[in-house]
Amino acid sequence: MLENAYKLNNQAILLAKDGSYKEAIACFVRAITLDKENTLLWYNLGITYRDAGNLNAAIESLEHAHDIDDTDIEVLEELAIIYYNISNFDQAIACCHEGLDLNPQNPNLWNTLGVVYFNQANYKDACESFEMAVMINPYHADALYNLRDTYKKLGNKTGAQECSSRLSQIRKNGDFVL
Repeated sequence: MLENAYKLNNQAILLAKDGSYKEAIACFVRAITLDKENTLLWYNLGITYRDAGNLNAAIESLEHAHDIDDTDIEVLEELAIIYYNISNFDQAIACCHEGLDLNPQNPNLWNTLGVVYFNQANYKDACESFEMAVMINPYHADALYNLRDTYKKLGNKTGAQECSSRLSQIRKNGDFVL
């Protein structure tokens, strides 16, 4: 049977799901030797490195995926989150803005941008970002939670209560989206 990047990718995904990260990474690396310009392979390698706890290697792989295709929103979303997790807020913000330039209707990027601002105690910009996320997707539970907390920081009791009410309604209706 001939080895190909598609089969190696699928095998690596199964290995990663089982927690066999070292083996999964080896499969992705082998697949990449067969198809060096495949954004999906680099993305999946980055996600596997992330899951294995190697955030620097994850960033390197995801940045390579971004170099191949700078319009892939999922790559930018993941990079923003990883940069946030290592407290590189400037890079996280840059990834969010780059992604939002490509798709200003992406509620996940707006939410991530808000999280970064919130953690910088920039509650005004955090509020605006969370409001955009909720405006785009009124069922985005993470953004509603974050907006509620931001309203509380800003002293907006009415806004915080509205977010709590929406979250309760979403839970009641089973429309919970994270």
